[in-house]
Amino acid sequence: MVINTLVIGASIAGLAVAASLQKQGIEYAIIEKSDCIAAPWHRHYDRLHLHTSKKFSHLPYKKFDHHIPRYPARQQVIEYLNEYKSAFNIEPLFNTEAFSVKRIDGVWITQTDKQVIESKYVVMATGAFAEPRTVFFKGMETFPGKIVHSSEYKTGADFSGQKVLVVGFGNSACEIAIDLFEQGAKPVMSVRSRVNIVPRDVLGIPVLELSILLNPLPPPVADLISKPLMKLLIGDIGKLGLQQMPYGPLTQIQRDHKAPVLDVGTIKHIRQGNIQVMGGVDHIADNIVYFKNGRVDKFDAIIAAIGFRTINEKIVHVEKERFGDLLVSVDHQKYFGKDGLYFCGYWISPTGQIREIAQDAMKIAKDIAGRIN
Repeated sequence: MVINTLVIGASIAGLAVAASLQKQGIEYAIIEKSDCIAAPWHRHYDRLHLHTSKKFSHLPYKKFDHHIPRYPARQQVIEYLNEYKSAFNIEPLFNTEAFSVKRIDGVWITQTDKQVIESKYVVMATGAFAEPRTVFFKGMETFPGKIVHSSEYKTGADFSGQKVLVVGFGNSACEIAIDLFEQGAKPVMSVRSRVNIVPRDVLGIPVLELSILLNPLPPPVADLISKPLMKLLIGDIGKLGLQQMPYGPLTQIQRDHKAPVLDVGTIKHIRQGNIQVMGGVDHIADNIVYFKNGRVDKFDAIIAAIGFRTINEKIVHVEKERFGDLLVSVDHQKYFGKDGLYFCGYWISPTGQIREIAQDAMKIAKDIAGRIN
């Protein structure tokens, strides 16, 4: 196949790019290794909701319907994306996985399990959460219960009556802990690192709107301005067994490329004793978990909410002296369009990742259109 632009991945970023390319009248093809669009959303746990409001979480040229709540549920996001696909007549080539993307004689050659695709431009849209990190704890082979990555978790009902250790304190870990409690399990969270926690809403207003207002400022300045309000709303997390990061949430995004925790009720449950907090895991022996702070406890199951990695470094082959490290190159379009290679959906933005995806998708399409014309 020979095409002007190839989009790799048909989840949120890929769909946004496809619609934006259509608006610019650009010929494209979009491939997806799964058998449906937005495959990760079909696999996510049942309780999942967007942590950012629908006002700032829609894709280009189509908003969420007015009857959808401020924070859409997982199934509502899936339905929106299916409607988006239909509205723009996006027809991905499903069950088609890219194994290699190389630039040869001025064009990009993409090797898939079905065919070879030649294109002038390539947009990588496989996402920042494409591949679960490997679960490993010293002694885990002796654990008699279930140990699963959070990507395999579906509902707390599967763990009702059990004492469950949730390893991690990201947004997924925090919501999974709530779900476990609500479904009759006894959740304990293992938190190794320092954290930043911000409320999802401030006086009824999504905190994302506050981030957008502060975004023009340098992150340390914006953090300094918002610090008193965050402390008032969240309180002293040290009393809860958590350690505060030495810098604020906006600086964290810029410096570490990681989002702070948007609290959807976890802190309240910790204060009420519904969710316990432990330190990092040292090792496991049978059903006993030994923590680095010296504490010991027995568990029936372990959910490892330890994050994901991108797969770009496995697929895209470029000369490092021209492109640098691909893990760096996906950071906010540092190598935007270099030799016709683009990335969409990898930047953790203080103003919301889906909002950033929508903006980047339109920028990419306009840039390609400008090069064609």
